[in-house]
Formats: sequence, structure tokens, C-alpha cells
Amino acid sequence: MRDSILVIGGYGHVGKQISRELARLYPGKVLAAGRSLDKAEAFSRESNGSVLPMEIDIRVEPDHDMLARIKLVVMCLDQQDTAFVHSCLSQGIHYVDVSADYRFLSQVELLCSTAQSNRATAVLSVGLVPGLSNLMALRTKRLLDVAEEINISVMLGLGDSHGKAAIEWTIDQMNCDFGVLERGEPVKAFSFREGRKTDFGNGLGKRTAYRFNFADQHILPRTLQVPTVSTRLCFDSALATRMVSALKAMGALRILNLKQVRDFAVNRFASFKAGEPIFAVKVDAIGKKQKESTLAECFLYGLREAEATAKTAAVIAKALYASDHPHGVFHIEELFEFAAFEEALTGTAEMSERLVKLP
Repeated sequence: MRDSILVIGGYGHVGKQISRELARLYPGKVLAAGRSLDKAEAFSRESNGSVLPMEIDIRVEPDHDMLARIKLVVMCLDQQDTAFVHSCLSQGIHYVDVSADYRFLSQVELLCSTAQSNRATAVLSVGLVPGLSNLMALRTKRLLDVAEEINISVMLGLGDSHGKAAIEWTIDQMNCDFGVLERGEPVKAFSFREGRKTDFGNGLGKRTAYRFNFADQHILPRTLQVPTVSTRLCFDSALATRMVSALKAMGALRILNLKQVRDFAVNRFASFKAGEPIFAVKVDAIGKKQKESTLAECFLYGLREAEATAKTAAVIAKALYASDHPHGVFHIEELFEFAAFEEALTGTAEMSERLVKLP
């Protein structure tokens, strides 16, 4: 009988929090898995046995027996290919992924027919960005009659704690170029270029955020049918944001392509703490409301980004475990709305919205 939940990377920074959230509802049914059985067992002891340990290497395709009891997989690790995801979906195992890498997510999208034919549901874009940002974009679009453009801005606090994989991904994206859609046409964008002032509200005021290769801007033009979507990044320290932007302009960030420099930057980012563990997301949708030019705004402010990611993933995992959903591969905004997460996010994050008529 399939009745267990497998959290891969379940003893890591985000995975631990997801495992704990799910074990409160399903004690003894949640397995925290990874390559280190010692770490999994240590976490199991921390949880007083409500989370069970399991050793698994996702680089090796699992045999059928290994997943025989699994009803749902929550993936908290980056993957190089979709072999493991294919194994899950081909056995009818539901799948939730917190990955932020669109190159990988786009490959998982191709497994939709596998999921459908085996009555499995996969949910992607689960976290802060992509994730809650997608749901905020959906909300702003629905506030308008027609949405012509969506601009998403993300603020990350330098006092927050982030997992190593998330830090590595952020460092790797600082010096990249990437394709986006503007008015439905493909154009090239560059990380930490094209600064845009954004009012984050919640006492944070206006900040300049810069282009960044978050996955939501690649997904939303298709799922929401909006011709222009952009996502930008800044830090809660305006000085730190300006410094990174200046280094980018001088070409100095190219040095991050050297492994030793990149590893040093990752380690420094992981150990550096300054300020509060805050995060904020602001979504601006421009379009028409009753034939008038209108700006729809959504504000999200919170503490501890990893906790928000974990709570978001746990809500989706509970939904897939407890009831049937359409079969296939979906991004979060295709199956859920922000309201489904508000109760779980209480004390971690709060969203507000407003409409402004434009001249």
C-alpha cells in the first residue's frame, strides 16, 4: 500500500522544515532521505521518530521496490536530469519540486504525458520565487480585466539563512544572460542590469532591483497568457545591491566563473549575516480595468524565506496526499491560488494588494 511521503534532501535546510510540517499530520509516514544515512538517522532522532530515515542517491535510478510504499515525493535537491522524476511518475507517485532552475523545470514539463497515463500529479514552482510570486502574479492579473505587463521584484535579507544549494544557484546566476519575452517577442536580458525602482511597502520604501534569472518570468507568459513578464532582485542593503550592480557593470563578476572564486563567494555568503532575516516580493501588473489604465499591486513581506518555502511545499504536499487532483505536470498557479496558503503562512509572511488608476 502506498501511504508514505518521501522528502529527498529531507534533513537539509529546507527539507527539515518540510519533513517536520508533514510529520505533524502523518507521524511515521514521512521519510527524510538523502545520500547520508547517518544524517538522516540523526534527524530522525531529533524528531523523536516521527520522521523516519532513508538512504537514497537520486543520481542512480531507483528500482521499483525502493519506491513501493511511496505515495508522494517532495524533492529538495537539484537534479542533473529527469530520470528520477520519470521513475516516480511512471509508478503513479505524486511529485512536488522546490527547484528554482527553469532549465530543469522545463525538462520536467515534458513528462506530462507520463504523469497523465499513470494518474500522477507533479507540481513545480514551489517556493518563494518561483512559487508565491507566481500566485501573486495570478492575483494581480485577476484584479484587472486585461493584464499587459507584469513586473516582479524580490528583496532578500542579508540577515537570513539560506541553504548551500540556494546560495550556489544565486551566485551562478549573477553573471549570466538569459532569454525573456517582451510583448510576446524573445529578447536577451542580463543579470544585474536594467534597474527598476519598486515600492515594496511595509516600511521598506522604494528600492532599485535588477534583472535576475528567476524561473517565474519564463513560466508566467505561458501559464497566465501575459506578453511581458520580468523579475528583478535586490538585497535589503541598498549598498550591497549597488555594489553588485557596479561590479557587474565593470565586468568584475566574470571572475565568479573561476571555481575557487565561486566557492569562496558561496562560503562567504553562507557565513555573512547582517540585518534582519526578511524577504519581500512586490508584483506590479499593468493593464486595463473597466477600460481605464490601471496598476494592480501585490505586496508580500515576511521573515525567514526558507520557512516560507517549506510551508508552501507542505501545503501542496498535504493537498496531493489527501485528495485527488488533475493528473499531469503543473506549475503552482495552474492548480492553486494564494488563499490556499494564507493560514499556513501566518506569522511567516503576509500579503496585501491595491489597485491604482494610472493617468
